[in-house]
Amino acid sequence: MSVAPSAPEPSAARTLGPLVVLYVGSGLPYGVVHELAPAWLITEGASLETVGLATLLGLPWTLKPLWAPAVDRYGNAGSWICAALALVGLCCVALPSLPIGPGVAAALLLMAFGGATQDVAVDGHAAAVTPPALQGRLNGARVAAWRGAVLLVGGGGVALAPTLGFPVIYGLGAALCLGLAGFAFTLPARPRPASETTDYWAALLAWLARPGGLVMVAFVLLYKLGDAALSPMVKPFWLHSGMSLVELGLFSTSLGAALTVIGALVGGEICTRAGLWPSLVGLGLVQAVTNLGYAAAAAYPSREAVMAASVGESLGQGLGTAATLTLLMRLCEGEQTATRFALLTALAGLTRVLAGAVSGYGAARLGYTPYFALTFALALPAFALLPALRRRLGETSR
Repeated sequence: MSVAPSAPEPSAARTLGPLVVLYVGSGLPYGVVHELAPAWLITEGASLETVGLATLLGLPWTLKPLWAPAVDRYGNAGSWICAALALVGLCCVALPSLPIGPGVAAALLLMAFGGATQDVAVDGHAAAVTPPALQGRLNGARVAAWRGAVLLVGGGGVALAPTLGFPVIYGLGAALCLGLAGFAFTLPARPRPASETTDYWAALLAWLARPGGLVMVAFVLLYKLGDAALSPMVKPFWLHSGMSLVELGLFSTSLGAALTVIGALVGGEICTRAGLWPSLVGLGLVQAVTNLGYAAAAAYPSREAVMAASVGESLGQGLGTAATLTLLMRLCEGEQTATRFALLTALAGLTRVLAGAVSGYGAARLGYTPYFALTFALALPAFALLPALRRRLGETSR
């Protein structure tokens, strides 16, 4: 009896290309809410208090695990992404015509909800369809695509607003969102594993309760702890070191973002070629060691030292991010991917919030040099958990 030949594996470009496009769409609403809208509010005469309170509109990105199960259980990823982008596009159309007040707040909150829901669906879809061999490469490209979209809206949109006007900028954003919504609508639906439809909550609890569950949670909380503790103190350190706001904006923020993207792309390729576990160790150590660059710059201050520390920290942050996202994909294991990925990224976000909240106290009490050295030490405990985490996944190599 003859056996039909198996279908060829799709190429890396055919697998990753659509996902990269989706991550561009993922960055657009974040860029509008966190970068474009604050600048627009100021030009419309909003008070500083209003602009400050507007940061609370980003809460849906923190709370997205609450409705991630609905994204997993009902409909398909393409429908969720399409609906979310359409909602973001409609909010872009409405915003310029609304007076500053509750209407604007409601539109931005709806946009944030749509953006967070889109993130859940895109992450879940990517984790489900990306083979392990391509996960590292995808996670480097996704950082570039997401940050590129944020910079396009937040940097390019703000820069062009004096010439084109904010209504035109919002209109262009709406057109881009609606075009990407049409693209998302064409995504093929994937078959759902039985556990996602028959006993959803039991399967989710079983995943959390498996041996190594606490190790998984602890590792996600700790792996980027050093980076999370350092980042909020970078800008104050620059200014206290005598660097100008122009230097801060051009070098630390703009060039830093570009270097983080380069680091993520390189880190994603390293994860693909070297494998997940060597990359978690190697890239994680590089990420930690770059914190010592800021400790050295604080101990032996000079403009060159501060700039060199910034280059190292930005590259290290990108390298570590690629390794982190690749691990999170592997931990999702192809089932309930939207919910699991949302839970794990929320844990990582909790580290950023908690470490950032106390970072100022640490730097003020210890001084910059000891505090930056401490952030290096904070990055090390996660490495002791790697053997147990590897056993949870049942992997002995790569």
